[in-house]
Amino acid sequence: MSAGLEIYYDGECPFCRAYMRMLNLRRAVGEVELIDARSDDPRVAVLTEAGFDLDEGMAVRHGAQIFHGAEAIRLLAVLSEERGVLRMVLRSPRRAAIIYPILRAGRRLTLRLLNRQGLH
Repeated sequence: MSAGLEIYYDGECPFCRAYMRMLNLRRAVGEVELIDARSDDPRVAVLTEAGFDLDEGMAVRHGAQIFHGAEAIRLLAVLSEERGVLRMVLRSPRRAAIIYPILRAGRRLTLRLLNRQGLH
């Protein structure tokens, strides 16, 4: 992919879906492709085989680079034109690294409460 983004996220997680809807990336990066990590899309298998654990964090392919977890949400915050507190907080690498494990724990708890499995 030469331009735009591929975003790999958990399509069954309500927080992940809401975050994807909130982002306003198209004007900044062009084409944005949302890929549900639960789908049978072969690119999901390629990322998993490359060592990216999508149950531990979302992934973003931007050009030839792949960002995972806190780095992925930081990149999305930097590229997003959405205004808001969450974007401001996540733009900092340090704050994103601190907050991401909390967000991931919230996702796991929510999936458990909704009686949904993780990605594995």
